[in-house]
Amino acid sequence: MVLLYLAVGVVLTTALALYAYFTRTFNYWKSKNVVGPEPVAFFGNLKESTLRRKNIGVVFQEFYKQFPNEKVVGVYQMTTPCLLLRDLDIIKHIMIKDFDVFIERGIEFSKEGLGANLFHADADTWRSLRNRFTPLFTSGKLKNMLHLITERADKFRDYVYHLCNDNPEQEIHSLFQMYTMGTISACAFGVDIDTLHDKLETFHEMDKLVLTPSYASELDMMFPGILKWFNSSIFSVKIKDFFYDLVKSVISQRGGLPTKRNDFMDLILELRQQGRIETTKRHDETQKLILELSDDIIAAQAFIFYVGGYETTATTVSFLLYQLAMNPDIQDKLLAEIDQSLEDNNGVVNYDTIQSMRYLDKVLNETLRMYPIVEPLKRIAKVDYKIPGTDVTIEKGTTVIVSPIGIHHDEKYYPNPHIFDPERFSPENSGQRHPCAYIPFGTGPRNCIGMRFAKLQGSVGLVKLLSKVRVEPSKNTPKILDIEPNRIIIGPKGGVRLNIIQRKPVNA
Repeated sequence: MVLLYLAVGVVLTTALALYAYFTRTFNYWKSKNVVGPEPVAFFGNLKESTLRRKNIGVVFQEFYKQFPNEKVVGVYQMTTPCLLLRDLDIIKHIMIKDFDVFIERGIEFSKEGLGANLFHADADTWRSLRNRFTPLFTSGKLKNMLHLITERADKFRDYVYHLCNDNPEQEIHSLFQMYTMGTISACAFGVDIDTLHDKLETFHEMDKLVLTPSYASELDMMFPGILKWFNSSIFSVKIKDFFYDLVKSVISQRGGLPTKRNDFMDLILELRQQGRIETTKRHDETQKLILELSDDIIAAQAFIFYVGGYETTATTVSFLLYQLAMNPDIQDKLLAEIDQSLEDNNGVVNYDTIQSMRYLDKVLNETLRMYPIVEPLKRIAKVDYKIPGTDVTIEKGTTVIVSPIGIHHDEKYYPNPHIFDPERFSPENSGQRHPCAYIPFGTGPRNCIGMRFAKLQGSVGLVKLLSKVRVEPSKNTPKILDIEPNRIIIGPKGGVRLNIIQRKPVNA
């Protein structure tokens, strides 16, 4: 009996000790008079996302809505205190004006495990790479890439046109992935993949591995810096090997030298010949940042360019086509603009044609308002920082979080936010909004470097496709799209099923 009591005592003591450990930080925000949702042991405020019941972006949107009168909200990522920013002026200060204090994104992991990519890279690595890769997305470079995009858009349009003749109902997301996979492969790597006919099991396997959240992220939330400390990654070895092999193959095909394609791999090969990148540190012209261009660095950039240029655009266009199907009056107006633009340009889709389609741009912007893909945005304070206009000081090492979907669905900035209304992005309406009220690509110096390419890629595919077909709800189209919980970006749960209907022939 004594042994039984002893065993029970040990169990209870252990349970109490664990409970105390996993709740030890939960008075942090109360001590600073910052309100927030009540945390629970171990999970903090992320139980729903950790158990994959809700997308983490949706979870932070709920926190945003829960405290409508607060400028900041105290939240716990597992056991780690972090601060959700609600006030747009505060967001502007942190993301733009005082960017140098909040330059880090919030999670670091092994550079050998693709951790040196532009999205996740530490401040010095990011600065060096960003300066070199920005020229890839000038208007001139995008115009040079356009023929690669339009060639694949033509093939995709014709494929879908004949496909829907036999079976009108299609899952739009996976269908449009064929197009974006083909365009990013051609534009970034010079690899011509026949996405409409080749077997793509490897690429689809990568899609699942990359975009399914791993519990390494939660581990890093609970013990910030642990992945970097143990030289671990949030991505599997399969993903790493895939992109190492892809880069190695392309470099071999080009003989290790730049060609005249002026694409991502040409820039990589030019930098590779230099062996390293030197960049002057901001505000200190005497100190240089030196980045050795290792295989790890190259593979990491290949990874982020591929994933960013493939999946985010396909997801955005899926949401857009869903809204067109549910709002036929908006679709009719967009089709009229596309038909008129093609007629005015003898069926040619060039850079200027796309730029002239004002209504298409409004429709795309409204889609990104309703469904900002990358959620939430995170930054880490490099030093203690007193938030302007408040009594709150963000301590060094604290993560601050912005919820684009929370902001984009806030009645203060967008009345009736659940209604799809492209006219929100007329010049008059856009000009009246706070600059941080619309941030689907982030904001400040560390916004999405590829946003212009993504919009061009999506726009060309849409123009070509909608010149031949229109979309309508099918019997399997839901009235409201649910967000997939087990995905690191915002995406439609179960895909988007629509009927694709052939239109009368037009010039295209």
